[in-house]
Formats: sequence, C-alpha cells, structure tokens
Amino acid sequence: MSRTAAILLAAGSSSRMAGSVPDKILATLAGKPVFAHSASAFYRSGVVDTFIVTYRDQAQMVELSAYAPTPTLFVPGGRDRQHSVAAALAELPEDVKYVFIHDCARPLVRPEQLVALHKIVRDEDAVVLAHRVTDTIKEHRGEGRLSTLNRKRLWAMETPQVFSRKLICRAYARVAEHKLEITDDAAAVELLKHSIALLENPHPNPKLTTPADLPYLEFLLTRPDSKAPFAAV
Repeated sequence: MSRTAAILLAAGSSSRMAGSVPDKILATLAGKPVFAHSASAFYRSGVVDTFIVTYRDQAQMVELSAYAPTPTLFVPGGRDRQHSVAAALAELPEDVKYVFIHDCARPLVRPEQLVALHKIVRDEDAVVLAHRVTDTIKEHRGEGRLSTLNRKRLWAMETPQVFSRKLICRAYARVAEHKLEITDDAAAVELLKHSIALLENPHPNPKLTTPADLPYLEFLLTRPDSKAPFAAV
C-alpha cells in the first residue's frame, strides 16, 4: 500500500515580522500556536500517514513537538525555503508515493481540502491549492512603461502543493543541478514541463508574513463560518 507524507515547513526566520513576535509559527492565534492549526488539519484529514516537520533550532523543535502528530520526523531546515524542502525530501521513507508540502504560516487550510487534493494528485501527479486573481495586475517594464496582464489567466499560488514523490524529487534535483532559486514547489515541477492541476480555494488562506496579518488571521479563525474548531493531535 502506497503511503502519503506531509512536509510541514516551520523553519522560517520570521524576519518580516519585525520583532513583533519571536517566532511567527509559534505565535498564538485563536488560542493555539499557528503551527498547531495546520498540524491539526492534516491529522484530521486522514490522508497522511507520514509527517516531516522542518525546524529552525532545538528550542523551536521542542515547542513544535507538543503539537505535531505522532509519530513525526523532525528535520533541520535549510538556509531558505527551498533548501528546507530539499532536506525534508531527502528523509522521505522509500515507500512514500505522494507528498504534501505546506507552509505552516498558512493556518487556515481545511481537512476537506486535503482530502480533495489527495484525490487529484493520484490522477495528475501534481496539484496546487490556489485562488483566482481579482485585482488588475500590471507588469512594470521600466521607464514608466506598464503592461496589463490578463487576469483571467492569473492564479495566486497557495499551499499545500502536492506531488508524486518521484516527480517532486526529480524536480528538486533539477533545481539543485542548475543552482536555481524558486519560491514555491510548483516552480520546480514547471522546469520539467509537467502539467500541474489547480484546485480552486473558495476560502481565505492567507500567509502570516507581517504583523498586520495577525489580527486578520485571528478574525478568520474565530468567525462563526470558520473551519471546524481546533482538535488536538
């Protein structure tokens, strides 16, 4: 029986939080650390049987372990996101066939979305949670020249992003071989010219990046029509 892993990324530096919290992944939202909301959603989805958490330092790992599903393998993170992902991929058990990769700074992911993504990846080998762009987006071409992009074709990428283990490992090998910099995992798969399915997310799934995001995420997590209440793992 094939297994599915979830790589939960928690090793970021929180530099853009400007010191408002020591570690955004451990900041309290709706009564629980940011990390706990993602960990709980994955646990409750029932589609993951192997958990790998990337961490920044020993002290953070100890705190994360209180909310991580059991069992979880903890892997030291790299100098940036893509190196943390590469480090986690290298530790996957050999019998893992599919891999979720999730930025734990997105605490609003829902179990039912994980179930839907898992179903799609078994057919497509690559699927990303995303939402349509509604703003008018312009490309700045220098010297005051702007070009309007067709927003009907534009999607904003979210996480989780889910892949067959063979595909994402091959994609990251290509990234390393060419010493490329990428900001999400789909960008690695794009290098292989492989198609990527999109699962449209009708719910807000913002990433905690700056101090201004904290009250907004608190509102989203506590409003009456939010996802199901937190369940301990």
